[in-house]
Amino acid sequence: MRRVTLFLNGSPKNGKVVAVYGTLSDLLSVASNKLGIKATSVYNGKGGLIDDIALIRDDDVLFVCEGEPFIDPQTDSNLPEGLSGSHTDWLTLNVGGRYFTTTRSTLVNKEPDSMLAHMFKDKGVWGNKQDHRGAFLIDRSPEYFEPILNYLRHGQLIVNDGINLLGVLEEARFFGIDSLIEHLEVAIKNSQPPEDHSPISRKEFVRFLLATPTKSELRCQGLNFSGADLSRLDLRYINFKMANLSRCNLAHANLCCANLERADLSGSVLDCANLQGVKMLCSNAEGASLKLCNFEDPSGLKANLEGANLKGVDMEGSQMTGINLRVATLKNAKLKNCNLRGATLAGTDLENCDLSGCDLQEANLRGSNVKGAIFEEMLTPLHMSQSVR
Repeated sequence: MRRVTLFLNGSPKNGKVVAVYGTLSDLLSVASNKLGIKATSVYNGKGGLIDDIALIRDDDVLFVCEGEPFIDPQTDSNLPEGLSGSHTDWLTLNVGGRYFTTTRSTLVNKEPDSMLAHMFKDKGVWGNKQDHRGAFLIDRSPEYFEPILNYLRHGQLIVNDGINLLGVLEEARFFGIDSLIEHLEVAIKNSQPPEDHSPISRKEFVRFLLATPTKSELRCQGLNFSGADLSRLDLRYINFKMANLSRCNLAHANLCCANLERADLSGSVLDCANLQGVKMLCSNAEGASLKLCNFEDPSGLKANLEGANLKGVDMEGSQMTGINLRVATLKNAKLKNCNLRGATLAGTDLENCDLSGCDLQEANLRGSNVKGAIFEEMLTPLHMSQSVR
């Protein structure tokens, strides 16, 4: 009967004497039980791989591994005194239960100011803990550590499919691999899908409307509806603040109490729309069509268009009793046959505005610019007190 002494790969300590019998698989099974590992191969003291049980002699010293390359156990012990920090040393790292074999120079030279460099530049400085195989224990994720180790080996960032770049970035920050952090941030930015600024279609918006309870306010602030057909829809109380509604078709839409503050309505069509109590402060509706619109709320809630840009709009025949158009710009606008009773037009720019046939009873025109404005066929006379400050 032959007997041999088994050691873990790279370790000259804690050997186990076992009897050799049967096949090489039997020996590997015994080695796994004795050393507490999953043995897959056996080497002799010179690093030769043993692939036949007949090659083993009595009292041989063998080294068992789990598939990693042979590590000479004499490497560290034979180094002359004073060279204990040599960067040619081979090291085995146990990162989250997975083993990585590399050289000290790989961990130190590429990023000399990193945590890994400080951990392994000089032996024993950090008091690194080792497992039963002598591998240095590092409590981090192995799948994120592998790209970092490969980067330190050859200087290229290579990440396999299925590996989250954000996870690798966090590991790079943890270990202080500054040059890799820059590469990863660029890679993450390039991997992000391009921002979608395409306008929302009528079909998409109707789907949103149907999914929203009638008592809930639908927030559409800042969204892009450019060119969309939103005609005849019930858009009451919806928040369109700063939304892009340019060139939209909003004819016959119900915009009662909608918030259109600072919204872009340039070139849009709002003919016959219900705009009772609408908020259009500082909105841009230049060139829009608002013919036959209803701004008049029987309950007394007044539409607010203060400071709005209404250059060249066509508001012919609209009901605007009590509307607030203070300091709004209505230059070249068409307001024929509009009901502007009690409207606030103080400071409003009405230059070249067509107000023929309008009802301006009790309207406040103080400080407004009426240069070139047309006041023909007025339903009620315009008093000086209405236009002079």
